[in-house]
Amino acid sequence: MKTVEFTLEGGELLRGEVLEQGTLSISNGQVVETTFKRRVDARGFRILPGIVDIHGDGFERHLAPRRGAMTDMRAGIASAEADLASNGITTAIMAQFYSWEGGLRAPEFARKFLNALSVTRDEQLTDMRAQLRIETHMMDEYADMLALIAQHDIGYVVFNDHIPHKRLEEGRKPPRLTGTALKSGRSPEAHLALMKALHDRRGDVPVALAEFAAQLTEQGCLLGSHDDHTVADRAQFCAMGAQIAEFPETLEAAQAARDTQGSIILGAPNVMRGGSHAGNVSAVDLIRDGLCDALASDYHYPALRQSIGKLVTQGACSFAQGWALLSSGPARILGLNDRGHLEAGKRADLLVEEVATGRIAATICSGRITHLQGTFAERLLAA
Repeated sequence: MKTVEFTLEGGELLRGEVLEQGTLSISNGQVVETTFKRRVDARGFRILPGIVDIHGDGFERHLAPRRGAMTDMRAGIASAEADLASNGITTAIMAQFYSWEGGLRAPEFARKFLNALSVTRDEQLTDMRAQLRIETHMMDEYADMLALIAQHDIGYVVFNDHIPHKRLEEGRKPPRLTGTALKSGRSPEAHLALMKALHDRRGDVPVALAEFAAQLTEQGCLLGSHDDHTVADRAQFCAMGAQIAEFPETLEAAQAARDTQGSIILGAPNVMRGGSHAGNVSAVDLIRDGLCDALASDYHYPALRQSIGKLVTQGACSFAQGWALLSSGPARILGLNDRGHLEAGKRADLLVEEVATGRIAATICSGRITHLQGTFAERLLAA
C-alpha cells in the first residue's frame, strides 16, 4: 500500500525532552530528513510520537457488545481499529484472557478473537498485536496454550490468578457468584465447583508454572505478571523470567520490580480516577516516585492522552516525561526499537493534535493515515 510523502511545517514537535516549532518529513513509512515539495501547514498543531498501548482490552466492546450482537468478528476488529486510531494509538497490544472464568475470557472466545485478528492482518493499518493473559491454575491446558501462542506468533504473555483463594479457604462463597456464573454460561453451583477444584490444586502450580514459563521463554515470549501485591509475588514471577509487572497493587510490589530491573506498567484510568477502583496504590504516586515505565489504556483508550495532562498538572512529571510513558517507554519494553521517537530512520508513527482543542486531527502509522479530520485534513488534502 502506498504511503504518504510530505513535510509538516510550523507545528510543535516533541523530540526527546523538547517541544518546539519545527518541520517533520515522512516518506516510505519513515521519518526522513528530506524536505518535500508537498508541504503542509501545521501551525496550531502539535506533532507527537504515536502511542504504543502496551495493554488494552477496550476492543471487547467492539467484538461482543452484547451476547449475539456481533456475529462477524472481522467487523468488530475493524471497529476496534477505528477506535484505536481516533485515540492516537499506532501500536496496540490487545490483552485477551485465556481463563476458566468463561464468557469473553473463555478459551473458545480467545481462539475466535485470535483467528479474526490473524485473518484481517492484511487489512489492518494500525499495528495490532495480541497479548494472552493466562490463568495460572489452568495447568491441564498449558500445552494447548503453548500451541495457540505459537500458532498466532504471540510475543507477550501475562500470568493472572483470579481465583478467590481467601474466600474459598474460609469456606465462603465468592461475591457476585451468580452474576459471574451466568456470564460464564454455567450454573452458580458448577462455577463454584470449578473454582474449588482449581483452588485445591494450588500446591502443584509453582513447579508446573515455572516449567511452562521456561517453555514460553524458549518460544521467544516476553513474560509478565498481573496485579502483584507483595514483594514475594514479584520475586516468584521474576524468578520465572517474568520481568514485566503489570499494575502492581502496592508500593512494595512496584519497588520490588524496580529493584530487580523489571519494567512497571500502570493503568491510565487509575491516573484519571486518582486511584485504583479496587483501592490499590495510586498510579500518580508511583509515577511521581519514578516507579513507572509505561502507561496502558487498560479498559479505556481515551484515558492514555487524558492522563498526561493530569500528571503534569499534579506535578508528577513533565509533558515530555509523561508522553514517553505512552510512546518510547512501552516501545522499549516490547523491544520495538523502530518507533517511539520522531527521529529520522524511525517508523512514521505519529499523531497530530490540535493545540486549541486537544482533539486528534490525524493519526499516521508507518506512513499510512489511519485517522484524519477537521482543519488539518483540509490543509493536508489541499497541499
